[in-house]
Amino acid sequence: MKLLFVAAFALFVLSTFDKADSSAYDKIVAHSRIRARKEGPNVCALQQVMGTKKKYFSTCRNWYQGAICGKKATVLYECCPGYMKMEGMRGCPAVAPIDHVYGTLGLVKATSTQKYSDISKLRPEIEGSGSYTFFAPSNEAWELLDETVRSALVSNVNIELYNALHYHMTNKRLLTKDLRNGLTVTSMYNDLGLYINHYSNGVVTVNCARIIHGNQVATNGVVHVIDRVISAVGNTIQDVIEVDDDLTTLSDVAQNSGFLEKLGQPGHYTLFAPTNEAFESLGSDVLERLQSDKEVLKALLNFHLLDSVQCSEAIMAGTSYETLEGNNIEIGCDGESLTVNGIKMVLKKDIVTTNGVIHLIDQVLMPDSAKQVMELVGSSQSTFGDMVSELGLSAAMSPEAEYTLLAPLNAAFNDEVMAMDQRLLKIILESHILKNKIVLGQLYNGQRLETIGGKFLRVFIYRTAVCIENSCLIRGSKEGSNGALHLMRTLLKPAEKTMFDLLTENGGFKIFLSLMEAAGLTDLLKQEGDFTLFAPSDKAFAVLDDRELAFLKSDINVLRTILLYHINNGIFIGGGLEAGVTNLLKSLQGSNLKVMFANNTVLVDSVKVPESDIMATNGVIHFIDTLLYPGDLPVGTMDLVMLLKRLISHIEIKYISGFRFQEIPLTFMKRIITRVIQEVPEETKVTRVIQGEPTITKVTRVFDGLPSITKVTRVIEGEPSITKVTRVIEGEPSITKVTRVIEGEPSITKVTRVIEGEPSITKVTRVVSGPQYSVSTGTTNLDLQGEELIIIISYYAVFPCGE
Repeated sequence: MKLLFVAAFALFVLSTFDKADSSAYDKIVAHSRIRARKEGPNVCALQQVMGTKKKYFSTCRNWYQGAICGKKATVLYECCPGYMKMEGMRGCPAVAPIDHVYGTLGLVKATSTQKYSDISKLRPEIEGSGSYTFFAPSNEAWELLDETVRSALVSNVNIELYNALHYHMTNKRLLTKDLRNGLTVTSMYNDLGLYINHYSNGVVTVNCARIIHGNQVATNGVVHVIDRVISAVGNTIQDVIEVDDDLTTLSDVAQNSGFLEKLGQPGHYTLFAPTNEAFESLGSDVLERLQSDKEVLKALLNFHLLDSVQCSEAIMAGTSYETLEGNNIEIGCDGESLTVNGIKMVLKKDIVTTNGVIHLIDQVLMPDSAKQVMELVGSSQSTFGDMVSELGLSAAMSPEAEYTLLAPLNAAFNDEVMAMDQRLLKIILESHILKNKIVLGQLYNGQRLETIGGKFLRVFIYRTAVCIENSCLIRGSKEGSNGALHLMRTLLKPAEKTMFDLLTENGGFKIFLSLMEAAGLTDLLKQEGDFTLFAPSDKAFAVLDDRELAFLKSDINVLRTILLYHINNGIFIGGGLEAGVTNLLKSLQGSNLKVMFANNTVLVDSVKVPESDIMATNGVIHFIDTLLYPGDLPVGTMDLVMLLKRLISHIEIKYISGFRFQEIPLTFMKRIITRVIQEVPEETKVTRVIQGEPTITKVTRVFDGLPSITKVTRVIEGEPSITKVTRVIEGEPSITKVTRVIEGEPSITKVTRVIEGEPSITKVTRVVSGPQYSVSTGTTNLDLQGEELIIIISYYAVFPCGE
């Protein structure tokens, strides 16, 4: 058995690589021989479509499916071409005798063609000397010929029948390996062409008639049996369209777009030609819109045209073909019928021309490029399309404007979504319609897309994904005449609040927020930026009591190290991560977070993320119930080791005695200080924004005239500062000199005052005093707990010596 298998495999390999010029037909026949090896020598396995007489040397795909054109096929075993049976012996051990062409017609059972050759006086020619190729119609082919046509041929055997048979012949011997795809062979009738197509599935056609038994060699040529009677061809596709009464609308449309002339040029085309009724079914509005835009109309027509000849007999299963418009259509078959994109629409097939073939269809094929943006919505997004229409959003979209639809799949519209208040749902859907047409290739990382609702959506580009806010695109983007459509996995949730606001409102992250405050990192959650935060919930700290939490807060370097390990600079959402592999995200602490996306779940350092992709204006939050710690970083005290082991079980905490945590430079922090000053009777608001380390400012004010009462309120965010205030008071008239000294290195600070209300005029007079003066000094106490900073000044007098 093993030897038989090895021999068969060797035969398969040799048959595949036997000759460099072996054709697809020859290879299919060789494979059929291998499949029938158990039946004896020179036996071929064929498939016959049940209920018909159609037989094929089938491809592997059809063989294992047990079907051809969607119809069940039975297996037949017959002698391979050129061989015959012998009584009492297995298989087909004998070589078929070689005779002249006329005698060979009887050998291949094309007896009707043999009979017509006899009565038309063709017999002497094909019995005599010469070298011919005869494409002989089978007996069934003659039976399928229209009775009127067959009677006309037979009634005029000396001219019509003789010429018809001559058109099936060429004055040269051509085996199937010589019948190359796209070849035009000169026939023996008025030198008219025979149009050959040789397909990769082994099918060979002549004017779209399939060779069902090939390469039967004769002494004066070769016979190929074909499955239909062929007729002479002299017209182009253009010629057929212009004279066919069923194609007048197509002719007019093609003429107006400049497309018709192309169909008269040499080439190898397949045209799926919509009938007049097909165009009428579009409706007058759609037809007028198409005809008003020449480019759209040209795209529509090119979508019906292939740059190759696809005869119906060569289609054995659904196959995708690129149209001249650029997109693909699928041509298949269902029994005797051709299908386009899975739909039976072919009314008449295989109208052969000198530059291709025409199939008449009863529907207009509409490419995406000819559709309005709402027409791009497919069945997998039908719920989105229905809701956009029901809520009046599609009606508000101008036909002249361009839009982009971010269409979620139907599964995104669960019961919870569908139960929403209609007004809220409308606001959500507005975030799925962009104001401009943006195709896939125009999206880039950091891009901000404006919706028709006035909101802006962020674009994130990853190695294997393109995402908009919390949802990633899936394959199937389309481009229409006035817009584009991108398929989204889920509903979009545009960010409206900062990470700090989201965590505060959630209420389940109080301990984490208190730790961030103790570490001086709260502003990181509030400031602008693009961060990814793995936020540990209160559950992560449930095992700690107040004393242990206080211990955790006691060393700011330890606390910052732990907390900053949970934050990454950059926005990474679950759907954007490459699935099944470890994604390394560098944390603000410096070590890498190991993040994986698998089975629709995000894992960080092997810790499961129960809820992910909570979008914030300054990043994205992923909720976790376990504290994270960098596995490559040791701990220097046993107390901290014991505490961390209570919190962390997914890694082993390393202990190195005396190890000290280093201070982490907070270069990613943006410090904002706001100061508001109110005066009576006028109110003045002064805002100072200082980024970086605190600065030192010296301010001197001199007031001329009677003292005025001023209420000063300062609101300072950040660390408290120490201010020393000195006032110098002199005699009549009263002169007050106020000096404020803020300790530290001097720096230059720009102060901007914003004065609310009508502008006021302030007069400032500098006074140089004499030897008589009085000085009072005081101290300022700062209360930073509330929103106002109140300056409390106490005085004492200093007099010159001797006074």
